Amino acid sequence: MRILIVGPSWVGDMVMAQTLFQCLKQRHPQCEIDVLAPEWSRPILERMPQVRTALSFPLGHGALELATRRRIGKSLKGQYDQAILLPNSLKSALVPFFAAIAKRTGWRGEFRYGLLNDVRTLDKEKYPLMIERFMALAYDKGAELPRPYPKPSLSIQTASRDAALAKFGLSLDRPILALCPGAEFGESKRWPSEHYAQVAEAKIREGWQVWLFGSKNDHAVGESIRDRLIPGLREESTNLSGGTSLAEAIDLLSCADAVVSNDSGLMHVAAALNRPLVAVYGSTSPGFTPPLADQVEVVRLGIECSPCFERTCRFGHYNCLRLLEPESVIQALGHLGGMPVEVA
Repeated sequence: MRILIVGPSWVGDMVMAQTLFQCLKQRHPQCEIDVLAPEWSRPILERMPQVRTALSFPLGHGALELATRRRIGKSLKGQYDQAILLPNSLKSALVPFFAAIAKRTGWRGEFRYGLLNDVRTLDKEKYPLMIERFMALAYDKGAELPRPYPKPSLSIQTASRDAALAKFGLSLDRPILALCPGAEFGESKRWPSEHYAQVAEAKIREGWQVWLFGSKNDHAVGESIRDRLIPGLREESTNLSGGTSLAEAIDLLSCADAVVSNDSGLMHVAAALNRPLVAVYGSTSPGFTPPLADQVEVVRLGIECSPCFERTCRFGHYNCLRLLEPESVIQALGHLGGMPVEVA
């Protein structure tokens, strides 16, 4: 059985999509899974043993470009028995339709009747978690999902991890606290840099080193955190934001003895690496996209206006994050134990 997955457009969603791949392999152990997704997602997909091939999708988020979608679809004709669509957009259904894949499965959305022929109607109360909405597409309509749910698990190669350590001159001689202070979604997911700095200072004084992760858009906030550290402590931190590829960030995150992260793609990456994790939530909810790891401490205030799921605070105060004190995160770190990382 050959299955084409049309993948999501966000890092965290791509990590969580592995639960679908795991369910498909449980149902059809000999199935071959290819994922059509943006090129940036290749380092994630290549670390998922269930995926045979990551197929690069050249169009950006929101671009229609009907002719390009038709060309890609026709190039895939005759190669797959089923397509499963994770995005709910009409655009995402075009390639499987043009590829004439016999069974095209996805949730109802954006008038996709005709483009899909295995249309599911989402019951949000039955499937409150995003991973449940992904996993359900592996089964027949109305089927109960088997428990326990699988957890995303990214594979790490020793050679690539060691190469990343050497490239950035990093050492494993002291425990590593990884900080992920960014969030592409918006300001309402970002715990203040001054709070991150207090956590970093506390762990450095305990003999830890601090590595900061994120995209190039997060480099400035990483520097803001480091600038708040007094001389002598600042030197025990390294801002990797914007300096690593996603592949290198994944490999280096696997070295962390503990991670503190906003609700972001890197939070889900850290969870899929089974790193001890403190997840900071503000405008969003762990009841929808929780980190899936063995050791997780969720820290949130849960004030009256939270979760709002807005990119910016409608009141302008961001109290769901601003009032969340560093001591809460420091205490949560103390509740975590060490977890060995598995490398191949």
